[in-house]
Amino acid sequence: MKYRSSKRAKACAIPSDVKDRVWERDEGRCVWCRMSGKYSGWPGMPEAHFISRARGGLGIEENILTLCRPDHQLFDHGTPETRTFMTQQFRDYLMEHYEDWDETKLIYRRH
Repeated sequence: MKYRSSKRAKACAIPSDVKDRVWERDEGRCVWCRMSGKYSGWPGMPEAHFISRARGGLGIEENILTLCRPDHQLFDHGTPETRTFMTQQFRDYLMEHYEDWDETKLIYRRH
């Protein structure tokens, strides 16, 4: 039997062209490292969803961030306070880069 991926799973996956554009936007560096001032930015991977896949976050440029592994882990599994703070900082960052950025458009809608 052939495996079939759901429409939601496909919508939440990050296509390579999106990764390329996010990599360019973020200059290949971890956004959180640069924001927090701890470094000029470790190299990162453009695969962190602002709105998580579990919550239906789409794999589109406006929902993806470049983060290093430790910061991606912190964003996904940190304390509620840390997650809230990072979320606000990332929201501001994305709003700076996309004039019409709208968080409600980052979530998979069935219809």
